[in-house]
Amino acid sequence: MDEQLFFRKLNRLCTSKEIFDFLSSLEIMSDTMASGALQRISEVEVDDNGLKNPGGVLENAVFRALCFQFEFESSKLSNTGLLNALQALIKLRIDPQSTLMANLLSEGEERLGKGQLTVTNLCTFGESLLQLEGPSCVTLEQIVNHIQKKDIEKWSAREMVMVYKMLQVTVREKEQYQDLLNRMNSVTLTIVSQLSPKFTSIILNSLVALHQTQAFPLVTALCKHSVKHIPYFTGDELVNVLEAFLYFEHREQIFTEALETYVPESIFTMHPQTVSKVMQYCCRKTILSKPIFDAVAEGFISNADRLTTDQIAEYIIPFGTLNYLPPSASSLFRKLETVLHTRFSQFQPHTLLNLLHSCVLIRRYPVNFLPKIFSPYFLQQLQAQPPGLDRIVTCQLTQLFLTVTLECPFYEGPKLLPKYQVKAFLMPHSSLDVHLLKRVKTGLLYLLKKRIYFASEVSTPYFYTVDIEIKLDEEGFVLPAAQCEEVHRRIALCVDGQNRFCVNSHNLLGEEAIKQRHLQLLGYEVVQIPFFEIESLQNCRKMAEYLHKKIFPHTYGLSC
Repeated sequence: MDEQLFFRKLNRLCTSKEIFDFLSSLEIMSDTMASGALQRISEVEVDDNGLKNPGGVLENAVFRALCFQFEFESSKLSNTGLLNALQALIKLRIDPQSTLMANLLSEGEERLGKGQLTVTNLCTFGESLLQLEGPSCVTLEQIVNHIQKKDIEKWSAREMVMVYKMLQVTVREKEQYQDLLNRMNSVTLTIVSQLSPKFTSIILNSLVALHQTQAFPLVTALCKHSVKHIPYFTGDELVNVLEAFLYFEHREQIFTEALETYVPESIFTMHPQTVSKVMQYCCRKTILSKPIFDAVAEGFISNADRLTTDQIAEYIIPFGTLNYLPPSASSLFRKLETVLHTRFSQFQPHTLLNLLHSCVLIRRYPVNFLPKIFSPYFLQQLQAQPPGLDRIVTCQLTQLFLTVTLECPFYEGPKLLPKYQVKAFLMPHSSLDVHLLKRVKTGLLYLLKKRIYFASEVSTPYFYTVDIEIKLDEEGFVLPAAQCEEVHRRIALCVDGQNRFCVNSHNLLGEEAIKQRHLQLLGYEVVQIPFFEIESLQNCRKMAEYLHKKIFPHTYGLSC
């Protein structure tokens, strides 16, 4: 039978019985066909738990005849037949010490030593040795040395992918085989447009594992190329692509737009881990995509009971981080509360704290669960597990406590003991835009005439730091910043640079939104100075006029 016809028929068969019946009907087949049959048997009969039907496969007369042929005629086999058979038999859990396996391995090593193997052969042999002996196998180094001598420009896309995958497992030191990788990265750049979804995902995954941060042109090209493949990636492949975007800190607007089309259409069929990775991507990149978030909210409402506790947190936390309530918010948080009541004890302490803290950022108050969070038992659990009660954790606990104190006056449960409270909050995303602050201070100086009338980066007794504080007396006159008596009003200027907003958006991040909300509840008059309102102001006078309207809207304009 023609080989192409043979493989077309073989690949349509779904059980070992069908395959054995098919093989029995043939009078003659090549060693390539025979090894292909073994590979197909391994595909249909092996799962994560091993061989499904050992007796039905290993005792079958046709299978035994195939093994006999490979055992006693190994020297006559083609390279492809020999190495594909070896790979399939390893997958079928054939004893590595058997004569059959010993003969095939010995023949493979002999041909390796003679330099008779192609790139595909070398990779197939390498994969087999990795499965048998692991990355410490000494022959692997010999295989890679042979690969280095091959002309990379003549490799097919499949061969390139096979080598990347093998190096991903075999490279143990950071600079090992870097020259080979540099040459591969350069050649791969020229064939990016030909890569399938599977190959695109594998290469990006390998570049992450091999820390190829210097291969930026290739990474950029692969990320752009991945856009058209989004509807065709498997869940695992899309996870690999998203991890590469995160690892290389790459952002592509058209990629996000493609996700915005794909996720709402596929949310009810996507694997939860893929959805979690999409949300992690949006959260880490501060991308507030309403189509994605709205779809994920609907997916959570429908499927929350089937999610792991980590996945529940990964679905929900980005809503708080990016300060967004979807149209289905009431149903979303009702479902979350039900899940928490049912599975509270299953959550890891730090996961639970992150989840509940994200809720208060968007005014969803977990008052029913706070007595447990502030209990000595839970705090001991937090301390016992990494990262323990570090600064970030104690900031979250303190902010939870401050939130219920200010926003939930009806809460009468346990309080957070002072020893667990911080003196000032860390605001990692909302670090002050120093350049923007300087421009605002220059404008204020022009407006107020003297520097003594405002203070910058002021620590308050309430854990927050105010960007700029202005004090007024009862008649509305500005007081020196250092004066503490006769202060009737305090104005907090929030100088909000781009890093306090979601990307390409005027939507404040959750941690900045809660800060401004709390400052207001603590008695400050909060005046927001967002970057997008002042970036076009050309000089001090225009900045001063703007600040005058924002801070003192009911007084006359500048007299100068």
